[in-house]
Amino acid sequence: MTKTGDAIEISGLNKWYGDYQALKNIDLNVAHGERIVVCGPSGSGKSTLIRCVNSLEEHDSGRIVVDGIEMIDNESINAIRSEVGMVFQQFNLFPHLSIMQNLTLGPMKARGMSKADAEERAMRYLERVRIPDQAHKKPSELSGGQQQRVAIARSLCMEPKIMLFDEPTSALDPEMISEVLDVIVDLAEDGMTMIVVTHEMGFARRAADRMIFMDHGEVIETGTPTDFFEAPKTERCKQFLSQILQH
Repeated sequence: MTKTGDAIEISGLNKWYGDYQALKNIDLNVAHGERIVVCGPSGSGKSTLIRCVNSLEEHDSGRIVVDGIEMIDNESINAIRSEVGMVFQQFNLFPHLSIMQNLTLGPMKARGMSKADAEERAMRYLERVRIPDQAHKKPSELSGGQQQRVAIARSLCMEPKIMLFDEPTSALDPEMISEVLDVIVDLAEDGMTMIVVTHEMGFARRAADRMIFMDHGEVIETGTPTDFFEAPKTERCKQFLSQILQH
């Protein structure tokens, strides 16, 4: 398996859905500890890109290497998934289980942890996302923002090296967005390698090391948040920013 100095190395990545090309020859390297924000209009390929990183979507050509493991077969895909946490738009919590049970299931099943050790770890991460008092409730008893924080804690309980966030606040009411973004900012400040797909530009200015702007399946522009927001290089990016910053 190929070793690389980067957390993620993507080269020549292409993805088709029938006749529609969702990703077009994507090249992207992410350094250890780097925080990337991917933005762009709907249908630009943002979510498809990060779903390819842990093989939730199968790419058609190109190369993906995650934490030194090249994605080539089921064995490598499973190894990569064990190193990569993902948080989705929807919380995907088991409604019939308590918050504690939702958090301990993965470590016990996939990592072989004892119940006591898994519960200790779960409480640590519930404290991290600022809701330790919710441990014994069911998901339906929590607000949307709290449920998304549980989803983040659940991913952290697997102690991944890389976190992927696919529009983690898009299903939330406006007043709940900041509480989830604050948790992600905390993770970023701790040096977690992450790729965040989001339209929250205030968060991007705050937390990103690098911005990636996508349109029609291509990376159109990349740069620091300062360059991206204050001196966009392409007309398409300027147009996108003028639209999104008006809202």
